[in-house]
Amino acid sequence: MLRHTKASPLLSLPGAVPAEGPDEGVAAHYGDLFREQRALAGGSGFVDLSHRGVVTVTGADRLSWLHLLITQHVSALPAGQATEALVLSANGHIEHALYLVDDGETTWAHVEPGTQDDLIAYLESMKFFYRVEVADRTDDFAVVHLPAGSIAEAPEGVVVRETPHGRDLFLPRAELEAFAAAHGPAAGSLAHEALRVEAHRPRLGLETDHRTIPHELGWLGTAVHLQKGCYRGQETVARVHNLGKPPRRLVFLHLDGSDVKLPGHGAPVRLAADGAEGRQLGFVTTSARHHELGPIALALVKRNVPVDAALVVGEGTAASQEVVVEP
Repeated sequence: MLRHTKASPLLSLPGAVPAEGPDEGVAAHYGDLFREQRALAGGSGFVDLSHRGVVTVTGADRLSWLHLLITQHVSALPAGQATEALVLSANGHIEHALYLVDDGETTWAHVEPGTQDDLIAYLESMKFFYRVEVADRTDDFAVVHLPAGSIAEAPEGVVVRETPHGRDLFLPRAELEAFAAAHGPAAGSLAHEALRVEAHRPRLGLETDHRTIPHELGWLGTAVHLQKGCYRGQETVARVHNLGKPPRRLVFLHLDGSDVKLPGHGAPVRLAADGAEGRQLGFVTTSARHHELGPIALALVKRNVPVDAALVVGEGTAASQEVVVEP
């Protein structure tokens, strides 16, 4: 069962509106969605991601051990270098997504809210004789995101995971309110999600279902190392990569802005030529309102959907697609 941490203290900030669904526990916005997006896009403000799970691995064998279990090459991961990785099933389906950094003594990862228990249970089952210790640090540390271009300095001693999209801080939870007071303005999860959709970045549980493989989402480029040794699900990764034919592909959608309501997760995607009663060819994974692009979405569609085909989503919202994963 998914377990969420208690509600963030930053929900007491002026204008805070609680998020629902997978981001429950933090603010969806603080009163002005587009202002918050523009601030993040311009490199200012921060996002409270304190609802995400935090897992650490310590011990002399931590990197060589993780290297055997995940899709990424981490056996010689330099201290301070960020990476991301997946845990797959035996059939190659995505089970977990980890956002990693090693500080030289400890490997830190943040994961989707509530997934840390299942991840830790799997890691514990694979310890055998390796010198490693796995810990759930969610109650002690809060993830805070600083956008790319931010000049804000991380507090001394805080572990930082730096990527092209910004910096993730593993901040002691007790320091969250003081950090917010010093580094505002705060931006909510809706602004963060809109920029994620714009950047075509998949998210576990939204862009994935029980049969998703990494090739469908473009995760081969960021979370999978194709030349590393064996790990669970590696045979599927290699076979589909060599054949070049994943069953589905991620697309980016520009939605008709005249519709007031955004299509929800799971809304059907069809060919516009077939209308709202046509055969379903995929589904919306995430939709958002963007401060410049208007309503946008990510969707997972069948591989053979023509890349230039006009689409409709939900009850008939027109959508044009941009290729994220080549068919």
